[in-house]
Amino acid sequence: MHRSWWMENGPGCTVTSVTPAPEWAPEDHRYITVSGCFLEYQYIEVAHSSLQIFLALAGFIYACYVVKCITEEEDSFDFIGGFDSYGYQGPQKTSHLQLQPMYMSK
Repeated sequence: MHRSWWMENGPGCTVTSVTPAPEWAPEDHRYITVSGCFLEYQYIEVAHSSLQIFLALAGFIYACYVVKCITEEEDSFDFIGGFDSYGYQGPQKTSHLQLQPMYMSK
C-alpha cells in the first residue's frame, strides 16, 4: 500500500495497470505493476533525502557565516575621538552662563 512518486516515475520504469483490480485493493487506488527500473525507488528516495539534508546544512552554515560577518562589521565602527587608547579628548565646551531657578507667580 506504500505510494511513492519515485516508484512510478523512476528512471527507466515501466508502469502497467493491472485490470481487473483485486478485491482487496481500495477503490480510490489504482493497482499497477512497475518493471524495468534502473534503480529501486527506495534508493532514489534515500539519495533525494540526503541531498535535501546536505543543502539544508550548507544553507545553515552559510547563514551563520553571513550573520557573523554582519555583526563583525557593526562592531568595527570607530568614530573620531572614539574609544581609542591615545587619550585624545575633543575640546570641552565651557559655559559662561549660570543657571538659576525661575519662579512664576499665579
